Amino acid sequence: MAKAGINHIAFIMDGNGRWAQARGLSRLDGHKEGANTLRTVVETLIEQNVPVASFYAFSSENWGRPKAEVEGLMLLLKNYLTSEVDKLAEKGAKLTFVGDRTKGGKLSSSILALMDKAEEKTKDGTAIHLNICINYGGQDEIARAVQKLVDAGEGVITPKAIESQLDTAGQPMPDLCIRTGGEQRLSNFMLWQLSYAELFFSKSYWPAFSKEELTQIIQDFSGRQRRFGKLPENQ
Repeated sequence: MAKAGINHIAFIMDGNGRWAQARGLSRLDGHKEGANTLRTVVETLIEQNVPVASFYAFSSENWGRPKAEVEGLMLLLKNYLTSEVDKLAEKGAKLTFVGDRTKGGKLSSSILALMDKAEEKTKDGTAIHLNICINYGGQDEIARAVQKLVDAGEGVITPKAIESQLDTAGQPMPDLCIRTGGEQRLSNFMLWQLSYAELFFSKSYWPAFSKEELTQIIQDFSGRQRRFGKLPENQ
């Protein structure tokens, strides 16, 4: 467990495009710089002993962005899965890809194969468990979980049963969700898992999000009292 008692941090990595446009660069340049920030954040989380982290990399709604940007993001993803996985494995990271991975769906077969390969290569990692959320939407995840229960002939569908079929089944729920970029919304991210998470909204664009800011947020979290709907004396 982290120094501040954190088991899981979820990140909404927002602001890549705006960071780039403010510097006269292309939106794709912003996404490339955002990949460097991801590397720094993962290293910081390992230093802080945070065991699980989730990153909203590409939502199910992002397919509606301009074709050139989507194609660029998919190429960036392929490059990341090719160049970074060995480094992550060396750091002791375990990778899981969260989202709709239906064969014949929106993700190409080549990307799905790279995902499978990355998960296999990092399956024994113990330093940190990283969920990379791609082609992911919170509502879609819940719908898929319920459909699995219906297909299995589940008579009574309970919250516990739904949780057992989520993409993150068996993992601790996020204690903290950090969104960069100045916006203050969840944007269909981990709607089930974040039901009692503490929320932190950073004005920094994701490429400018620093190790120092993350460390300060983790320290601030340690001072929050989490009641989960109960009174302090009932905990």
